[in-house]
Amino acid sequence: MVNRPSSARALRKPAGLRLALLWLASLLSLAIFPGCEQAAGPLEKGLPPPAFSLPTLTGSTAHFPVDYHGQTVAIRFWADWCPFCESEMRELEPVYEKYRERGLRIIAVNVRQEQARVKRFTERLGISYQTLLDRDGQVARDYGVSALPMTFFVDRQGLLRGRVLGEATPEVFERLLLEMMGGR
Repeated sequence: MVNRPSSARALRKPAGLRLALLWLASLLSLAIFPGCEQAAGPLEKGLPPPAFSLPTLTGSTAHFPVDYHGQTVAIRFWADWCPFCESEMRELEPVYEKYRERGLRIIAVNVRQEQARVKRFTERLGISYQTLLDRDGQVARDYGVSALPMTFFVDRQGLLRGRVLGEATPEVFERLLLEMMGGR
């Protein structure tokens, strides 16, 4: 038997913990998205994603794609129990601030959580991009969301240009946006 220094064991724990959290998130997503396995096929790049209307945190209703015509849109599906959503949401705020004057809109679609809980969470994070409430998870099902976070990138013409399953670093997010915005 080999005795490893405690530091070697400590290095393995975060990877194991991360795998355990991914496994747990996958199980929870199955509970939250019942029937996902029967959802329509994956969305196709180059085609418009499904339209939707959802309530905002302030009580109005947002209509996609009508309200976002001519904008570059990132549609992010998330929940506060998701171990990677919080850090990603916080890290995307500076990217949003940098590109919003150039037409970037981030739509943070919360999946199946109560408005008060979502409001507390987003206020704590200090995000300024729009948060919508997918109370019954129907929009997430329409988009084929099987795990959180998941982000869909829609260009100024309203066509799906990409998606990221899982946590996206600000660098990856910004690179995808610049590709859609023509490097501007």
